[in-house]
Amino acid sequence: MINKAHEAYNKGDFTTAFELYSTLAESGNADAQTSLAYMYQNAQGCEKNDKNALELYEKAAEAKQPYALFNLAILYMNGLGGVQHDQFKAHDLHMEAATREVPPAMYEAALMLERGLGCSQNYSEAAFWYEEGAKRGHLESFNNLGVLYKEGHGVSLDEARCFICFSKAAEGGLAEGLYNLGQLYDQGFGCEQDHDMALDLCRKAAYKGHVKAKAIIKGLQEEGKIVF
Repeated sequence: MINKAHEAYNKGDFTTAFELYSTLAESGNADAQTSLAYMYQNAQGCEKNDKNALELYEKAAEAKQPYALFNLAILYMNGLGGVQHDQFKAHDLHMEAATREVPPAMYEAALMLERGLGCSQNYSEAAFWYEEGAKRGHLESFNNLGVLYKEGHGVSLDEARCFICFSKAAEGGLAEGLYNLGQLYDQGFGCEQDHDMALDLCRKAAYKGHVKAKAIIKGLQEEGKIVF
């Protein structure tokens, strides 16, 4: 039945998905509880109900359902859905989810370790979890790992690895990755200096809404150095 529920949800048949998830959730299915909580959270096939969403996430999290742990962590990190802002709780939940193969949780756990949010600052641990996320194709993890390699935080400064990480993030279309890769080409850091490539990447990042890239492009236009 869970597969039918997932199929209905993916087709956009939220009414059927909601009914199936509800039946399964009542029987204690943690995956269904997680999906049903998400539907309550986003008013899909039902009215928005943060209280129900929280209760379902908590039930599923008790069973260590990976995405229930992750979604619950997001609520605590932002003080949403009826819970108080609690960085320490958020970090613990993200770590639980990270050890259960949730790439965005690996990224969030790493970000908190890098910044010392809800935990002691630890660059080497942050690098470890960014790398785990990157291994699974998580673009933001690639980007932030590249920053650590560029600055030598938690890892040895490594221009080649930095270039690879930013390239992966840029190839995936991440605006921050495009901007950072452009900076490398502009500086000749980990690659041969190429101002034309740097400008092209900066322009692509700007098109995607990157604030710094937009400011650079606007400044060059105003100075008459580029036309578009």
